[in-house]
Amino acid sequence: MAKLGKNAQNEQEGKETVEFFKDLDREALNTERFLEKYSKPLGIVFGVLVLGVLGFFGYKQFVVAPKNAEAVKSFLAAQKNLTENKDKEALGGKSAANPGFIGTANEYSGTSIGQLSAYNAGLLKFKEGKFQEAYDLLDKFSSDNKTLMAMKYGAMADAKSGLNKNDEALSLLDKAATASDDPYTTYFFTRKAGIVALGLKKNADAKKYFSLIDEKYQDYDNGMSDSYIEMTKYY
Repeated sequence: MAKLGKNAQNEQEGKETVEFFKDLDREALNTERFLEKYSKPLGIVFGVLVLGVLGFFGYKQFVVAPKNAEAVKSFLAAQKNLTENKDKEALGGKSAANPGFIGTANEYSGTSIGQLSAYNAGLLKFKEGKFQEAYDLLDKFSSDNKTLMAMKYGAMADAKSGLNKNDEALSLLDKAATASDDPYTTYFFTRKAGIVALGLKKNADAKKYFSLIDEKYQDYDNGMSDSYIEMTKYY
């Protein structure tokens, strides 16, 4: 009985195999018919895809790469003026001959160099006391570098303080304090946020910042956080 059962099983498996290959033949035939029927539109779609890929790489090679090179050249010229303490020339933006950080930021806003130029221009505008312009330029800057982003928020907070908008400054300092993984950067902006909160008489917030310093960043603070915590009780 066992032997007959095995033969029956083999016969069944053989039928299934035949059916499987018949299905494959049908699928192959259907595919051929599909390709015959839609060969022209498929060819168009494929052509569009190829052109899209070639266009992307062409754009990267012939548009983006030269644009980045021009941006770097413009940025380095402005940076040279900055190192020579020629702030106005470094800021630029008044002629095509000397684009400076302003011109580079405007012309190459889509590049990382353009954004870094906006950051530098914002710092120079802050130095001039033009706080709103400084804030707007700094706001254009973006980076994957967390420490640079912390510095951006800190500089924007300074601009808001210059505009007597200290509540907004405190919010930005809070972002600066939490943006970076670097312990000193975190300490620096946490301490600054605590001082601003204390000035706004937001003592609970101030205590929160100084307590965090006391807990995690004593090595940088030389015990000053204890004094500030005491001030939150009476100031």
